[in-house]
Amino acid sequence: MTGWLASVADAAEIQLILSTAPDILDLKNPAAGALGAWNVEDIAVTVRDLAALSRRPRVSASIGNHPMRPDAVVPAARRVALTGVDFVKIGFAPEGTPDRCIDALAPLAVEEARLIAVLFADLWPSDPCCLPIDRLAAAGFRGVMLDTASKSHGLRHHWQDAQLEAFVSCAQAHGLLTGLAGSLRVADIPALVTSSPDYLGFRGALCGGERTAEINPQAASRVAACVTKLSGATLPPPQSVPSRS
Repeated sequence: MTGWLASVADAAEIQLILSTAPDILDLKNPAAGALGAWNVEDIAVTVRDLAALSRRPRVSASIGNHPMRPDAVVPAARRVALTGVDFVKIGFAPEGTPDRCIDALAPLAVEEARLIAVLFADLWPSDPCCLPIDRLAAAGFRGVMLDTASKSHGLRHHWQDAQLEAFVSCAQAHGLLTGLAGSLRVADIPALVTSSPDYLGFRGALCGGERTAEINPQAASRVAACVTKLSGATLPPPQSVPSRS
């Protein structure tokens, strides 16, 4: 069954999206690039607020956009992990030293931080065999997501559906959670669900098109309804984040 991830820009958007019951709330600042980060203090407060829900979605958070150097990536990942999020998202580009970064993050994964590698389909070769999937699994990463660095074109512009299916199969064979994202539209959902990724990630489609706009509840409902129908799931009753005193 494929779930879905909703990227939210701030706490106010969480109130807008919860009624559509995303499986993962992804805390990300879309105005700061593909993996723009929230302030770590705000992440920690949000995790505490969501813990009061009877049925809360899992929470992921990006560490931000960093060069592929262990001295930049590891401290940022550790700071986000300490907030208590379920998943820590770390972007990997082929430039720099991604292999060294993966190896340097292994101790953090051993400490039970659930690390998710985000690989960019418009930067890496469009062949799963060229991706560091085996290295990520060996380092203890929990999952891997294929996204796009540039949002001018969607994921399926860069990789064909057969290549995406091969990516999902390869990652799952290594025991990794899998995600597909990158300017996905409702029209992309049927083809991508057939590849059986664990999650599909959305931002622009939840806003009605422009990823830096505010989430539009009607647009988010269309995404939720399509994923739910194709996955055979049932939407739970809506919930609200408790108001802060």
